[in-house]
Order: sequence, then C-alpha cells, then structure tokens
Amino acid sequence: MKTKNIKYLLIAVAILLTTFSCSEEFLEVTPNGRPLEETYYKDADEAYSALIAAYDIMNFNSSSWDNMISFMNAGSDDNYGASVPGDAISLFSFYQLTPTNMPQGFWSNHYQGIFRANTLLEKLPNIPMDENLKLRFAAECKAMRAYYHFNLVRMFGNIPLMSKTISPIEAQTYPQSKPEEVYAQIEKDLAEAMVDLPVTINVATEGGRWTKGAAQAMLGKVYLYDGKKAEAAAQLAEVNGVPGQTSQYGYKLLANFKDLWVHTNKFNTESILEDVHTDTGRADWGGLGFGTEGNVLNIMVGIRDYTRTNGSTAPDYFPGWGVNTVTQNLHDVMLGDPRFDATIIDVKALITDGQVVGYSSVNEASTNTGYFMAKFAPLKSDATTLGGEPTLNFYQDTYIIRLADTYLLEAEALGGSGARAQALLDAVRARVGLPSTPVSLDAIALERRKELACEGHRWFDLVRTGKAATTLAFRGFVAGKNELLPIPVKELENSIIEQNPNYN
Repeated sequence: MKTKNIKYLLIAVAILLTTFSCSEEFLEVTPNGRPLEETYYKDADEAYSALIAAYDIMNFNSSSWDNMISFMNAGSDDNYGASVPGDAISLFSFYQLTPTNMPQGFWSNHYQGIFRANTLLEKLPNIPMDENLKLRFAAECKAMRAYYHFNLVRMFGNIPLMSKTISPIEAQTYPQSKPEEVYAQIEKDLAEAMVDLPVTINVATEGGRWTKGAAQAMLGKVYLYDGKKAEAAAQLAEVNGVPGQTSQYGYKLLANFKDLWVHTNKFNTESILEDVHTDTGRADWGGLGFGTEGNVLNIMVGIRDYTRTNGSTAPDYFPGWGVNTVTQNLHDVMLGDPRFDATIIDVKALITDGQVVGYSSVNEASTNTGYFMAKFAPLKSDATTLGGEPTLNFYQDTYIIRLADTYLLEAEALGGSGARAQALLDAVRARVGLPSTPVSLDAIALERRKELACEGHRWFDLVRTGKAATTLAFRGFVAGKNELLPIPVKELENSIIEQNPNYN
C-alpha cells in the first residue's frame, strides 16, 4: 500500500531491512544498518516514512506474483492455479504444497510488516512531534500489526506472536503461540486502534489508510473467526448501520455491482479498506520487477492469447497470463445470477459467437476451462501510458474488506436467523435486483460465494465453517492437515518453530 508521495528510496532509508525470516534472519537488522536505524526517527516526516513502510506490506494483497487473492483463490473450489504446472499456485489447487515448495513470502512478508509496525511503535514516544499525530500513527501501527497477525494465524495456525521487536538471538528460541493467544492480541490491538483512528479521511491525500470504521469492521470479522459471534455481530452492526442505507461511517452499497470493478472507482462508498495501486511507479522488469506499486494480479488473471476478430464487439481485454481460471462449478452456480458478467468472462461463448478467434489458459487440460475472472481482468484501456512495463503498472485497487462482505458476516454472526439477518441478506441481493430469499446459514454462505467470488475469501470461508474437507476432497484436501498451510522450511532453521501437523 502506498500513498502517492512516498517512494521506495524513502522506505528503504526509514526501515533499513527488507528481508527476514523466523530463522537466523527473523526480525534481524543488518549490522551496517544499525547505526542509521538508531538515529533515523528524529521528526514527524521520518516517522511518516516509517509508517508508510509498514503500510507497504498491505500491497501483498495483489501486487506480486505471490499475492493473497490469487493464491487463496487457487486453493478454493472456484478457481484453479497458475499457468505453469508445478508453480506453487497450481500446487495449492491440488493440495501438493510442502514445506519446501511453500512460497516463503506468505510468512516472511507478514512478519516484515509486523516488525515495521513494532519498530515505529517503540520509536514514537521519543520522537518530537505532535502528540495527536503520535496517537494516530500508533493506532495505525496497531491496526496493521493486527491485520498481519490475522492473515498469519488464519493460514498457519500456531505462529510466533510478535507484540514487540526481538533480537536475532532471541529469535532462535522464540516460541509459537496458540491461536487463542494470537486472537486475543489481535482483538486488543484493533480495539485500542479504534480509539485514536480518524472517523473520516481525505481520500485524495490519505486514501488507503486505516480509519475507525476499517478497524471496527476488521474487529468484527476477527471476532467471528474467533468464535465470538455476539461480539462480532455487535461490532459489525455499528459498521453496517441500517441495511441498504448509509452507515455512520458513510458506507453504502453501490447501486451498480459492476461499478465495484471499474479501475478508476477507488475509495467508493462500499470500500472499507483497500490495497492501493498506482500506474505512476513506472516499474520495469529490470528494476522493481514484482516489487511494484502496480496491481500485478491484473496481468496474472488476464486471458492468454486473447485476440478479437475484425469488427468484434467483445471487450478489448489486455492479454494476460491465464492464472485463476474459473471452475465449471462456479460457472454453473453463477449462471443466471445478475453478477455473472461482472464476475466471469465466458471466452468459449465469445469464440462460438465469432467475437474471439482463440485463447489459452493453462497447460493442464483439467484447468483449461475457458472461463476467466472478470473482476480483475484488465482492458487495454486500463494499461499505463506513463512509462515503464505496462504489465506491472495497472492501477486497480483491490478490496481487503468491503460493505457487502461485512453485511454477510454480520448475518452469519447472528446465526443466520432473525429480522436483521434477513434484512442484511436481502440488501445484498436487492442491490443486484434479486428477490428476498429465506435467511439461513446456508443461504448466507451461498450468497457469500456469489457476491465475493474470486476475491480470495472462499478458501477461508470453507475452512472456518468446517466445510473444506468435504467440499475440497476432489482436489486432494486432507482433513487434519490442509486446514493449515505448511510453514516454509527456511523458517524452521535455527529456531524452535514446529511444523504444522502431517507436513513432516
């Protein structure tokens, strides 16, 4: 996540370390950088650069090949993996991940964000700057630390809980914590962050930063994952307000579902927290590569070899890499739903209609479905004209949490029954012109699948509701093992971290 006036050089100076693991590199400051790191945080400007560096890790949602959305999609029943058989994204699709081939970034990047947040939290008391600004920066750090821990505990289970910075020597004997201990700290961080976060921000200059509403929405979601349904419902009710109307934070469902996916439609009324991208970074293969400020997910899910016929009226998509093809099952579930065209591109139908002469997706025949993700597939008109490599500089933001998500989370927290749960479900359906349907946990789960398709939520939903073993058995999911990802093998070196069950 970036704000527009912060550059990578500033981030590098502020933080001084960019890579570590839970082994000998875990939370380690390089010796050459230590003197500079100790003297750097001398004023509000340097504190701000450090804050933005902590935000930078939120870009992991969609800014690199190993990103949260495409990877978590691949493990679900709605999408397949990558365009290259044997890539980790494809291996996750068929539950063939091991500690050796598990991408390290899903662990180390999140801990890097935690370390950056912890470092600034520890430096802030001694920085001469406005006290109210200190409180806000601290609140943002706590919110980010909570979010990074939340992703980690959802993916890996027993993880080291890092509420402070530690030395490389301490890292060697630093223990894992039980999930309930991690959740307790996450909930504490978010509750404390809410007190000092602003209710509103100027999105022109601060878009993408945490607000009180974002922290409260995340707290409600965390409570639900932690099994605290009453607490979840209470927090989410304050975020959601009257279903279908504008909430106290200014959130409201967009009238047109398709508008959610217009690349220029950033920080709209349905967006609670988003991963911010820009096409002004001018990233190039020879420079930043996958460490780009642009949205790499866009090119990943684009249609391979997409070629329109002369006179075609089909959308003019930018050809991509064919990642996350849509399954036949999701296609069939979505068929007839008003959200279908904004969710799935049926290239096979375009070929039949003579609009497109061909396409390709992946090498494995079983994943070459001909269905692609419409939410994130870029048009040629979305490509940058500002310089750099176009494939690395798409500017579509991606939602970390949005209002339709919190509506359905609250309905679930209410047990899938009652007048308010019914109203929340009805509001999501009414936005796309669907009639009311009796509320139930099954109805809410189905609505989540359709509304949030291909946004990286489905795998988490299946695991937390205990449905993954049955639903994903055809993919190779093994109960008692695949509810968690394997901890990358490097993270076990020179540490007391234990591998997740059945991965040894």
